[in-house]
Amino acid sequence: MALIVQKYGGTSVGTPERILNCARRILETQQAGHQVIAVVSAMSGVTNNLIDLANQVSKDPTEREMDVLLATGEQTTIALTAMAINDLGGQAVSLTGAQAGISTDRVHTKARIVNITPDAVRRMLDAGKIVILAGFQGETASHEITTLGRGGSDLTAIAMAGAIKADLCQIFTDVNGVYTCDPRVVPAAQKIEEISYDEMLEMASSGSKVMQSRSVEFAKKFGVVFEVRNSMNDQPGTLVKEETPGMESVVVRGVSLERNQAKVTIDDVPDRPGVSSVIFGAIAGANIVIDVIVQNVATDGTTDISFTLSAAELPKAEKVLSEVLPQLGDKVTMRSESGIAKLSVVGIGMRSHSGVAARMFGALAKQGINIQMISTSEIKVAVTVAEAQIEQAARAVHTEFGLDAV
Repeated sequence: MALIVQKYGGTSVGTPERILNCARRILETQQAGHQVIAVVSAMSGVTNNLIDLANQVSKDPTEREMDVLLATGEQTTIALTAMAINDLGGQAVSLTGAQAGISTDRVHTKARIVNITPDAVRRMLDAGKIVILAGFQGETASHEITTLGRGGSDLTAIAMAGAIKADLCQIFTDVNGVYTCDPRVVPAAQKIEEISYDEMLEMASSGSKVMQSRSVEFAKKFGVVFEVRNSMNDQPGTLVKEETPGMESVVVRGVSLERNQAKVTIDDVPDRPGVSSVIFGAIAGANIVIDVIVQNVATDGTTDISFTLSAAELPKAEKVLSEVLPQLGDKVTMRSESGIAKLSVVGIGMRSHSGVAARMFGALAKQGINIQMISTSEIKVAVTVAEAQIEQAARAVHTEFGLDAV
């Protein structure tokens, strides 16, 4: 007997028919002799509808109340899924994140899991029940509801699998696995059979929507091997695990793109210690995640600093920066730009192969695509380009590195 954690995303439970399909799969897994925990997301579109409702009744909804509201999406799905399994002859029980023992910090809408006490889940499994667990949510030490951010159901599944020492974690979605690029952008993209944690983490943080980056980080930290596969068929998916020596033979594993990015540039910043701390301390204090940072060489005692972030976070960033920049001097100014996107190539083979950046830049140059900013890591090269050119850029780079299906 194995203990299996399965996660079903919003599209997999997007209609009553799809909920029934997932219920059958979950019950079949138990009937094969396994204990099953199924983590489910809100039905496709429900979270967006709830956000729209909030904006209709409030110009600036508080994050605490947004968490209370958004958590209801998953709670609807767990109840419906448990009902479907029970109707099929199984025994299922639904649990919210709090009931499952998921404790988080107090950062509303982007909470981090600090501890999981799965005692209640174990008791129900030992009683022969299937546990249907609400993803994306937990509670603070003072019993306030929190949510884990977009894609948080992935994190719930991975974290629960690690805490309860599951034998297998399966992430069911609406695609057959992890692809070398988004097939909707690059039709020639191929499914990847296996990928390392580091590669998956870089792809997820660079715009791949298959997995939430924090969940991959958690899986790497606690050694949770998981499989990404399609809830609509029985085909094998993509196995995500610790890297093996043979993986380095592939120079570039995949290409990721991230739209809806914005760039903030702060001009005439004094070139002295502590200035960057003031700027990025304010950003961090507002819980804004930034990505690429570029600082120019100082001239005449001043420099320019540019960084990218999600376009949705731009108004908040502009607000907090406008409050602290006057501290840095009268000449310091800020300008921002939206309509940009990020393109990344990822592969652990970059550690032992040279020329990846040159080939990427050359492929973009042939297409007449201008590079705005560049960022590198040991296994990734990323650039920002005009969002209108991102799909053309992705196809060109995908072809350059021989990733197109034959």
